[in-house]
Amino acid sequence: MKADGSSEGLVRNREKIQPIKKTAWAFAVATFFGAGYGKPGPGTWGSVAAVLLWAAFAFTLHPSPLTLTLALTLGVVVATALGIPAATIVERESGRTDPGFVVIDEVIGQWIALLGSPVDWRHGLIALVLFRLFDITKPFPVRRLERLPGGWGIIFDDVAAGLYALGVACLLRIWI
Repeated sequence: MKADGSSEGLVRNREKIQPIKKTAWAFAVATFFGAGYGKPGPGTWGSVAAVLLWAAFAFTLHPSPLTLTLALTLGVVVATALGIPAATIVERESGRTDPGFVVIDEVIGQWIALLGSPVDWRHGLIALVLFRLFDITKPFPVRRLERLPGGWGIIFDDVAAGLYALGVACLLRIWI
């Protein structure tokens, strides 16, 4: 690890070995502290980590529904503010477009899907399934948001999927 928080690995490029710069904070944020390295389906691991963090916060601190919603909203804002530059850096340094191990976008989308949810396993599971469904199928205009440059495209397609999941979850709460 270098003094600037980056580290270097080696990648073979034709006959030469080229160093890869890794910005530690960006990889930590983008992978949600390693959840993105889970196999199979790193996006699902990121979503599960987000639901578990929501549940741990709710069951440990017993906040009021308003406090939980405000804390979740603050989490979405902070994760988005950090996630966009982190995802942009990781995309550039890894040389891959929207790398699968970048899951901060799933965390943000999942937290959006959980907004206003009662704290129980049934509602957490519904939010998880709905978010993953919309994230994977990418209904209009979610897929178009992927075209945004760098971290913006990585993050905002999942924000839109989270909003779809939130809308459907709110409708389902009327009947459940």
